[in-house]
Amino acid sequence: METVFTVQTRGPGLYEITSQVSRWLSGQGGGVVTLMIRHTSASLLIQENADPDVQTDLRAYFERLVPPADDPAMSYLTHVQEGPDDMPAHIKAAMMPVSLSIPVSGGRMMLGTWQGIYVVEHRRRAHSRQVAAALIGG
Repeated sequence: METVFTVQTRGPGLYEITSQVSRWLSGQGGGVVTLMIRHTSASLLIQENADPDVQTDLRAYFERLVPPADDPAMSYLTHVQEGPDDMPAHIKAAMMPVSLSIPVSGGRMMLGTWQGIYVVEHRRRAHSRQVAAALIGG
């Protein structure tokens, strides 16, 4: 069983997709759901979904770790034609997961109490992101 989720982003941040994936899996059996983002400047992440400060802090950390290409610390970059946020977005996507595998039992993901699934947008402007999903063994 396969599908593609479309996620509209509004710029950098974490966009939770747990409920969409849960609805799709509802009524299925067990197995493993595999998710893969179909872009090179965004990521997927399992992270805490109870306190929004976690998302704020993660975004701030990665922004400090990999600043925009127009920051003097990034002057070594050569791929800058698509804007100061593009190559840093590729670097962040190379550091973070772009696919996830999650066990499923009784049609429910076996996530922990405070875990949610997020699309992490690394670009400054809005994008329409696609996440491919496949349930294997269900």
